[in-house]
Amino acid sequence: MSEFCFSKLKRKTSVDRFSSFCAQMRPNPETPVALLRAGLLLSLFSSCACLDDSCFLGIVGRPVSLPCALPELVNSENVTIEWMRDSELVLRSVWKPDGSVETWSNNRVAVPADAPLTGNVSLNLPAVRPVEDQTSYSLFMVLGKNQSARLCTACLRTAASFSTPKLEKEEAVQGNEKVFLCHSTGGYPTPAVYWLINDSEEPPAGSVRTQMTSLPDNLYNITSHLTLNLSDDSVVSCIIDNQSMNQTVMSTYVVEVRPVTTRASSAMWMYSIGLCVVVGIMVIAAVAYQIHLDKISKRKKEEHKQQQRGRHQVRLEDELMNQEQRETDV
Repeated sequence: MSEFCFSKLKRKTSVDRFSSFCAQMRPNPETPVALLRAGLLLSLFSSCACLDDSCFLGIVGRPVSLPCALPELVNSENVTIEWMRDSELVLRSVWKPDGSVETWSNNRVAVPADAPLTGNVSLNLPAVRPVEDQTSYSLFMVLGKNQSARLCTACLRTAASFSTPKLEKEEAVQGNEKVFLCHSTGGYPTPAVYWLINDSEEPPAGSVRTQMTSLPDNLYNITSHLTLNLSDDSVVSCIIDNQSMNQTVMSTYVVEVRPVTTRASSAMWMYSIGLCVVVGIMVIAAVAYQIHLDKISKRKKEEHKQQQRGRHQVRLEDELMNQEQRETDV
């Protein structure tokens, strides 16, 4: 498919239609020259107008261009074009004989600045909104006060990506039932939600409950619940399919094998580690305390030996003094 609208036009001109148009535009004293010129220009491609609606995808929040190319308008004078959104005027551009262009637009929509030189009159939207989904835009050429001709038409289809779903397992409601919650946000339009068991099996009817929430910006959040009896060692998948964007996002959850036994083993393992840590701390503390006691005992022994040495020295000195005294007396 060609990127430009005009390349899709069917170039078939009826002689009768052309003659009729010329008869209507015959000069008369009340017909402005500019209007006649615009009418003759339009007659060259009036039957070639791009009237086939072509939808173009716009991503929400991003700019998009609705293509339309009209080479026949190049170097034309006194041309006025209007882009309409349904029945609302969003842009009006007047090409003057001196080469200047006067443009009025709504919400910052625009056409290329070099449109009078290239004939590319594509409508550029600065940011796509969800509310514009399936909106029709049309380009008109203004011929007179109450006359205009549609040259291009294009519809806008909008879409936004959904986030990768968050898949969680919730507490069972009763018995051996298992409950899974799948949540995805910020997408447009409404997607299709699928659940798969072990990558191939669809859940039984009535086991899935899906809710859609509309956000203030017209995007959607999707929440889906799956409730069913499921054996251990199973794989559960939640799939969000946004067909408008050809986008599929998925999350999986692996059901634990014998979760009770696994939890008990894990608890025993943690208890053993804790016990080993406590025993180790007690042993270290006991060894440290024993070392401390040994140091105290050794210090006391040294002090006792020093005291004994001091007493023995005193006795020796006393004996020497007594012996000298006796010798002196003799």
